[in-house]
This record gives sequence, structure tokens and C-alpha cells, in this order.
Amino acid sequence: MSLVEKLFGSFSDRELKKVNPITKQVLALEPKYQAMSDVDLQAQTAAFKQQLAEGKTLDDILPDAFAVCREAAWRVLGMKHFPVQVTGGIALHRGDIAEMQTGEGKTLVATLPAYLNALTGEGVHIVTVNDYLAKRDSEWMGKLYRWLGLTVGLIVQGMDGDARRAAYNADITYGTNNEFGFDYLRDNMVTYKANMVQRGHAYAIVDEVDSILIDEARTPLIISGRGEDSSSLYTQVDRFVRTLHKSVVVELEDKVSTDEQADGDYVVDEKHKTCTLTAAGIKKAEAYFKVENLAAAENMTLAHHIDQAIKAYGVMQRDIDYVVKDGQVIIVDEFTGRLMIGRRYNEGLHQAIEAKEGVKIAAESKTLATITFQNYFRMYKKLSGMTGTARTEATEFTEIYGLNIVSVPTNRPVQRKDYPDAIYKTVEGKYRAVIEQVMECHKNGQPVLVGTVSVEKSEILAKMLQRHTRDFNVLNAKNHEREAEIVAQAGKKGAITIATNMAGRGTDIMLGGNAEFMAKAQMRKEHFCENLLNPDAPQDADPTAVELLLTEANGHGETTDANILAARQRFEQLYAQYKPAIDAEADEVRAAGGLFIIGTERHESRRIDNQLRGRAGRQGDPGASRFYLSLEDDLMRLFGGDRVSSLMNTLKIDEDTPIENRMITNTLESAQKKLEGRNFEIRKNVLKYDDVMNQQREIIYGQRRKVLDGEDISTEMHKMLRENIDSSCAQFLSGDVKDEWDFGALRRHYQGWLTTDADFHYTVADFDNLSQQGIADMLYDRGMQILQAKEVRYGAPVMRELERICLLKCVDRQWMDHIDNMDQLRQGIALRGYGQKDPVVEYRIEGFDMFDQMVDSIRESSVKMLLTIELRAAGSAPKREQVAKPTGEGFVPGNGAPGVKGSPKGQPVRVVKIGRNDPCPCGKGGHGSMPNACIDPITAAAHIHIALQEINSRELDPAGFGVFTTGRFEAGKASNVIPDTADMWGTIRTVDPEQKVSALIHQRMTEIAQGVATAYRCTAEVEFSDYCPCMVVDTPLAGNALTYMTELLGKGAMDMTPLTGGKPGGGSEDFAFVSHEVPTVSMFLAAGNAKEGYTYGQHHPKVRFDDSILYCGTAAYTYMALRWLAEHQ
Repeated sequence: MSLVEKLFGSFSDRELKKVNPITKQVLALEPKYQAMSDVDLQAQTAAFKQQLAEGKTLDDILPDAFAVCREAAWRVLGMKHFPVQVTGGIALHRGDIAEMQTGEGKTLVATLPAYLNALTGEGVHIVTVNDYLAKRDSEWMGKLYRWLGLTVGLIVQGMDGDARRAAYNADITYGTNNEFGFDYLRDNMVTYKANMVQRGHAYAIVDEVDSILIDEARTPLIISGRGEDSSSLYTQVDRFVRTLHKSVVVELEDKVSTDEQADGDYVVDEKHKTCTLTAAGIKKAEAYFKVENLAAAENMTLAHHIDQAIKAYGVMQRDIDYVVKDGQVIIVDEFTGRLMIGRRYNEGLHQAIEAKEGVKIAAESKTLATITFQNYFRMYKKLSGMTGTARTEATEFTEIYGLNIVSVPTNRPVQRKDYPDAIYKTVEGKYRAVIEQVMECHKNGQPVLVGTVSVEKSEILAKMLQRHTRDFNVLNAKNHEREAEIVAQAGKKGAITIATNMAGRGTDIMLGGNAEFMAKAQMRKEHFCENLLNPDAPQDADPTAVELLLTEANGHGETTDANILAARQRFEQLYAQYKPAIDAEADEVRAAGGLFIIGTERHESRRIDNQLRGRAGRQGDPGASRFYLSLEDDLMRLFGGDRVSSLMNTLKIDEDTPIENRMITNTLESAQKKLEGRNFEIRKNVLKYDDVMNQQREIIYGQRRKVLDGEDISTEMHKMLRENIDSSCAQFLSGDVKDEWDFGALRRHYQGWLTTDADFHYTVADFDNLSQQGIADMLYDRGMQILQAKEVRYGAPVMRELERICLLKCVDRQWMDHIDNMDQLRQGIALRGYGQKDPVVEYRIEGFDMFDQMVDSIRESSVKMLLTIELRAAGSAPKREQVAKPTGEGFVPGNGAPGVKGSPKGQPVRVVKIGRNDPCPCGKGGHGSMPNACIDPITAAAHIHIALQEINSRELDPAGFGVFTTGRFEAGKASNVIPDTADMWGTIRTVDPEQKVSALIHQRMTEIAQGVATAYRCTAEVEFSDYCPCMVVDTPLAGNALTYMTELLGKGAMDMTPLTGGKPGGGSEDFAFVSHEVPTVSMFLAAGNAKEGYTYGQHHPKVRFDDSILYCGTAAYTYMALRWLAEHQ
């Protein structure tokens, strides 16, 4: 506590003085509302809403609203808020963080401000750390809200767009931080307003607020689409890095070069967790990959892959930072120790770790939308939170989020004893002391929870403990499935639990055991749910349905389902049976001293240590805690442990003798403060960068919102046309000397949509009548005439929708590219610091320059699309389409066009297998362990592929030239498991500008796929995406080329059929885009084997290019160019 706080008190003390009188007002109203009938009490909700409509504020009605909610909770839930819980609720309403200890009932506390703020009708979001808590709290507390006349929504994974929209429209919505954040991003990717799910960000209550707003603050929410597959490069780089020698240092000195401090190929800075190639390593890389300069621009991708690979080997440690499970690399949360399934390291680090561990390397993804939790939660008009450990991060909460901390007193005095740290010379000595303390507690019947910082260290300690007893449990990310069971037993008499910091947050260890868990365990043992679901054959009951029914056994959701009601009745019977024995054992544990917490290492953050201590002494129970440390621990080693070690050597203290000195403890806390401060600065620095993107994000999303709201943007589109033309004229017609104006460049720039070949051919005499403004006006008038003609043709409503479509598509496409460009800029911007420039300032300047360029590109591409777009069928309504389809966490069914539900069709053909328990269509019953073996999707897909080849051989006009080629096939992951889906990717190639052949192929492919799928009782999903336009050959130019080549080589010397043979699409699709911009003709020059009489096509493996062909080609093209120039000058 600082001197100022000692003299004037902390913010929390001052705030409590203001809150306590309000708390007393709430408590004083208890008799008034206690006397009301249920009907009268429920009617207060409508009365409060009426008072707000008449001008009263939430603060005005707070005492009465809290008192009503408190009385309703007693009648509905059988729980009445304690005075300290009312105090916590007031703090939450005032937009503060309520710091409340474990077991103080934060779930119930949140009902008070949630009810009060929901009366405004703007919606309240209650944010939890996982889906289980969101579901439990929404059902449990939902009874209270519904009884009071409010609606409750729940957002969890797997919900479609309609269900999410309904949940957000409720008065109070529960969900996780991930779901709320992803929904915000998805809302800003939809193409119709009707597909948006959120309705604003009025008020949020964040549970475990330090975990979400501090620990995960730097975590970007990213919606991705499929990107480039560079798995082979990761594998090559991994082989290379395995040959390198690693050098580890504690901290790199700024004034000493890396090479002087390390003799390896790359150096690892443990303190800052960075890796750097040395000069020797760079030379090896250049030799291995045969490049002259690794730092050259063309080798940036290779250098990036090498950087990520050495980081994977040097910094990222298995069973500490991640685990490998079921062939996947899964991140372990640094602060909670839990597996973060579905999360991936960014910038290719995850792929580098996958290469290191020898598992399948996933394809890299393209970022479609992104935001950090910092910026997402700062959008709320009012924000508050709850946690048991926030004071150590008070500065960050205040500076970043404007949140102050109110430390709410406990309902009962804390009886836990926190003993001073015991510091040992070596890790071995520390572990021996821990084992000794554990066995002493076990002997006395006192339960022990041993906290470790990693999976690896928890397993080392478990092996040592096995020499003394096998009666203990280990809780870490490797066996997280048993978390509920282990935590439930951790408070039993004499129990020993070794855990990572998984046991430090979100767990409630009950002394004597957990009656709820024991009741469910008995239900499992007697197969109660299996007998309910399948009385005739309990062994065949669906395991997933069994688990869902067990979850509902102590659930709170309202239901009429007979199975759920029966499960709840049996659960209540067993709970009543076990509760008396549990209570008796709890008394014995209290007599033995309660839960003893042993910490085996200090964490970087004091919060994590405090969370571990907080597992003991809940709700006034006795307990104790002590940290056992060694001078070899990371924190001690990195922050001055060598000085203490030399002191212990001088005093000849052995490794089994501890030091208990307040000075050393203070040193440790000082080191933790330094690390907390450093981490805060990192997060604050990240926010500075993200603020740049956030400002740009707001502009872009605001532009999208105008389109989605259906605003008339025609004036804005006309303004874009004007600005684009003025900008282009200023660029190409600059200067006072009109003879130097680049009319050709201006003509080519607008070729095909505003200009023709006949435009801008002026003589010197014409220059007197020309002006830049005049030409700009002429182009603008021409553009407006095109738009007006379209509006006459299609009608005003269709034209307005076309304007929205063009702007929306161009904004989305350019914004996604801009996200990638900004990310690349950020990766290298830190190097500006060497030039005495602030990287953040440079990032801001260049970032907004890039943003201006993006806006210019949006302006031009939108106008060009609007001028050139045509409807395929007159009178048909145009449809908006998403530029890119999200994958992974970013995908939600039903977020496409209005009325469309289902999964995204990201592949041409997908065959989906029928359900495992569905009857086999062959009529022969089951097939042993593979009930649907006769209709696996691989067979169905193969039949589709064979049938599709018939299109090529029988149905297409050879002169029309259209062919479908299957180039990629994926199905399944294991050789002995029938997959659920099979995917085929292919390409349609036609020489058909009118797209008639393509339309035929589209129709027949869909018919074939659906027909085969029906025969196999599967489903087939077919999607086509336009990629390359058809080649357009300029007929006059082709005629000239034929004449010139005949003059040069003689008649019959070359086959000119592809050049002019009556088909306007002749030529290579490689130049298709070019052919739509400039007059084009395409020819192939290749040599056949004249002796054998063969002339091979350009794709034949025997085609040979030799010097004579190169000379011939050079001469031919030079001759044609000279002849054409001679004729057209």
C-alpha cells in the first residue's frame, strides 16, 4: 500500500463509503417487498419500465429494483443476496470491478445489475469463460429473470444465425467472450442486414474479468478463410533447423552483438522468449537453401519460415506451452493450464511446431476479419467485471478500460493462514521438502493441493511421490477429461492432488467431497441413463445422449422431457443420500486444518499465485498455504538468484535447509511486479498498434452499415466516379505542356468501361481547346449517361441494389487484402527504431497512407464494376454474395443470404455419409463394426467422378471445347475408418465467351451428383466459382498476324487454326484477363519431331524448345511488330 493510500484511503475504500448507504437502503426495503404477493412482486418490472419512460434514471430506481430482485431470488431460487453481495452488485452497476473471493457467490451477485440494466430494453451481456458456465448460469439464474418477466438468451458454439439473433434480442444474454467477439466480426461480414445477430453493445458484466481483459487481451479474434498451403516449405525448414546448434543466454545485452554472446547457429533469449539467427546460422541457411542473400526481398518468406522454426525449437516447449494429443498440437493456456482446443498460434508458428512434432501440418489461413478483446470490450457503453484477483492489475484496468476496482468484503472472515515462502538451494531439495509436507498433512487427514507451473513438473513430482504413496491424483492438461472428478475429490479427508494452474481458476474445492459428483458417479455405476434411453438394450445407448442426460440431471432448464425429469428425480434421491456423510467428513477436515495449498514455484504474475491460495479458506473455512521455492526456479534464476546462491554457498547451507527471509520474499515480489509491468507495457503497445486498425475498422464497418441499412448511395457512387476521374486526369494530364499529356495512358486506364480506341487522338491544333477539367467533365458525363441508361433499362430499385452490391463486394475484397498488408507492415516496422524513429508513429503514418490507397482502390473498382455489370436475365433481382467464406470458428450456419441455412459449400462436390445408427440402404442389416460399410462416401464420390467423365466424351460439342477435370480428392484420415465426407475439386475449361458450354456442364454436373447421391442415400453439395474469363482474340489483329507470319515463313509453314479458326476463344487462358483489356492474339511456337512425322501439342511431354525455335519466335514477333507499326503510323 502506498503512502497516499495510507493517508487518504484507496479508491476501493472511498467507493465503499459511497456504496454502503445504498446497500442499507436496499436491505431496508426487504419488509416492503416481502409482504407482496407473487403477482404484485412480478408486476414491479413493468412499473420500473414505466418509471424509466417517465424520465427516472437507473440510479433512481436502483434500491427498489435490487430489493425486488433479492426477494424474487429467495422465492424462485431459495437464495437471498447477502449484504456484501448487494454491495458487489452496486459496484457492478456503477461500472467497476467487484473483487470478490472464491465461494462468495458471484453468479448470484450479477443478477442484481443485470436485472436493473435490462429494464432499459437495450440488452445486457453476461460474459463467462466457457460454454458450460454460460449454459448453467443462463438456466439457473434464468428462472429468476423469467419469473420477473424478462427474457434470457444463451450463445454457445454450434448455433445457427436465427438462434443467435433470438438470443441477442433477449433482455439478458449469456455467452463466452469468444462467441460475443466472433459474432461482432461475423456481423460485419454479412451481406444483408437481416443476417446480423447482435443489436448493440450497451452493458456487459464480465466474469473472471482479469482472465479475459488481461490474460487474453493480446489474443486477436480472427475469422479466417483457406489460404495458401505451404506445408512442404515448413517440412524443409524443419529438416534444416534440426541441423543447427542452439545457444541459450539469460538476457541479451543491447550493446553486445548476438554473435559475441553466443557461439551457436541461433541464440535463444530465455528472459524475453526470443530467437535470432547468428551470422553462422545465416550462412548455413544460405548454403542449405542455395540463396545468395537470406535478407533479400525475394527470400522474405523463407526467412519468416526459418524464424518460426527456430522459435518452435528454442522457445516453445512441449508439455509446457503445448501438448500433442490425437495427432494435433494443442495450446496450453499459460494462466489456466487448460487446453485451448481450436486455438492456433499465428504467423505460422503453429505450423512450425506441427513440423517439429511430426504431425500433419494444417494449411495456413487468410484473415478475413480480426479484432482484439481489448478493442472489442471497449465498445460497450458500460463495462463491469467480477474476479477474486484484480488488485495487482489495477493500473492496467484503469488506463486501458477505465475500470476501477472495489474490493468487496467477504461474508465471513477469512481464516486461511498464509505461511512465508521457504526457499531451497536446489530443485531436488525443494521437492523433498514438498513431499515431506504432503505426507505430514496426509497422515493428519488434511487434504493437500500441490500447484505446479507445467505438465512436465507435475509429472516429475508425481513420480517422486509414488515412492511414498500411490493414493493421489494428478490434474493437468493431459488428463483434463478427469478434471471434474479430481476436483470433486480434492477436498476429501487426506486427499492428495497434484495440479497445474488448471486448479487455480474456476474450480470450487468442497471440504469433505462433492455430493453432486458422487450422485452422478452412482448414476453412472448403475447405468441409470442407459436404461432410460434404451430399456431393451442399455449397452447400445448413444454415449453422447447419455452424457447430455447426465448433464441435465442437475441442470436448471425448464423441461417436460420425461427422461430428464426422471434423471433429476434420481439425482435428488442420491444427493440426499450422500449429503449427510459429506457434511460429517467436512467437519473432520475442518478439524484437521482445512485444505493445505502448496505452491512449488512462483508465477510471473502475482494474480496466479493468489488464485492458487484462494482455493483454500472459502466461505470462512480454515485452510493454509505455503510456497516452496528454489534458487534454480526460472523466476529466481532470471532475477538475481545467483547472488542468493553465492550467499548460501558462503554460509555453507545444504540443499535441504530452507531460507525463510522477508527480504528474499520482497525481492521475489519486486521481480513479479517488474514482469507484470513489462507485460502491461507490451499489452499497451499492442493496443497502440491495434488502435490504428481500429480507427480504420470503424470507418469500413460504418461504410458497410450504410449499405446494409439500405440507404440510397447513388449520390455517393456518383461522387466516387467524379473523384476517380479527377484523380486520374490529374495523374495523366499533369503539367502545362499539353503535348506531354499522356492521353494514351488515360485511354488505356479507362479502356472498356469509359473509353474506346477512338478517344483522345488529338493534333497540336486541338490543344488550344483542351483542358484537364474539360476532359474530366467529358468522361464524367459519359459515365453518368451509362448509369442513367442502365437505370432506365433495369429500373431504379434494381439499380440501387446494384450500387450496394458493387460497393459491398469491393469494400470487403479490398479490406481483407488491407488486413494482410497491415499485418506485414507491422511485422517489420519495429526495425524503424534503429533509425531513431518511433515504430508506432511510423506504423500510424504508413498505415493511413495504405488506408488512403485502399479507399482509392475501392472507389475505382466500385465505379468500374457498376459501369460494366449487367444482369444475366432482365428483370431478375441481383443477389449479394460474400467475398470469402469463413472457416473454423468463424463459420456459423445460416449467415448467408436471407432464408438460407446450412453449411458453406467451399468445394465443387461433397458427399456426406448417412448417420451411424441409420438403417443401411442395402437392406441387409448391419455390417459388424461398420454398419454403413456398403455406402461409404468414397464409393459414391468415385461413381460421381466416373459419371462426370461422360460429359467430356459424349455430351459436349468438340467444336465448343469444354472439359471437366478432377484434380483433387480428399476423404478420411485413417485407413480403417470409413469417413463421413468425401470432397472433390475440379476445373471446367471452355472456349465459350457466351458461357453456353459452361452452363451445360454446370447443369449436368449437378444432375449427376444429385442422382448418384440419391441412389446411395447420401447428400451431395455442388458449388461453382468463377475464376478466369474466357480468352478473347481480336479478329483484325489475328488476320494481320496471319498475313505477317505467311510473309515471313511462307504459306503452310505454320498451323494458324488456333489463331483465327472461327472460334473467338482460341488461345491460352493464361492471357485471358489481358485479352479483355487490350487487343490480343495468341500463338504457340514449338518444334515437333519432323523425322517421325509428329507435331506435338503444347502440353505433350515430348514437346521440345530449342535454340532454333527461340530464334524463330524472336524473329516472328519482331517482324510482326515492325510490320504493324509501319501500317498504323
